[in-house]
Amino acid sequence: MKRILLRIVIVMIVFVSSEDLFSQATEVTVVDSTAKVDRRLKFGCGFGLSFVGGTNIGLSPNLIYDVSNTVSFGVGLQGNYTSIKDLQSTTTFGANVLSQYSPIKKLTMLLEFAQLKVNTTTEAVTGDTKKDYWDSALFVGAGFNITDKISLGAKYNILYDSDESVYSSPIIPFVNITF
Repeated sequence: MKRILLRIVIVMIVFVSSEDLFSQATEVTVVDSTAKVDRRLKFGCGFGLSFVGGTNIGLSPNLIYDVSNTVSFGVGLQGNYTSIKDLQSTTTFGANVLSQYSPIKKLTMLLEFAQLKVNTTTEAVTGDTKKDYWDSALFVGAGFNITDKISLGAKYNILYDSDESVYSSPIIPFVNITF
């Protein structure tokens, strides 16, 4: 009787533990195709707004592709309106190509080439003078990455010519927000 009882206990232990030993589990993973977003492609937008000595409004959306954690390339559009009341108004629009290098997480260095169409109207007592021309700019700059999406910095226009450039200074501050 003890032997039979011992055999029943052994069979029950084997039966209970055999479920883990011989069972098969199938794991199914469902991937939502709308959730797949290439995190290397980023949309950004630089902007400027000033009312000191006149009105200056600028907008420059761009599309940036992260080649690696440190190198990015991109293209963008630029639009700017500047007006000094009763003196001059300038409208610029164009495109740019840029590259960025981030040696550390908080610093971004950039190289940017921009080609802009410039329309300027200068008001005078004798009549308005209009000028239309193309302006090229080659910027080298650096920015501090406040967060992963916001950077603040300055860039220097190597091609700056005080007589021909649409920019009032070779050094231009920037704010860029990336989505």
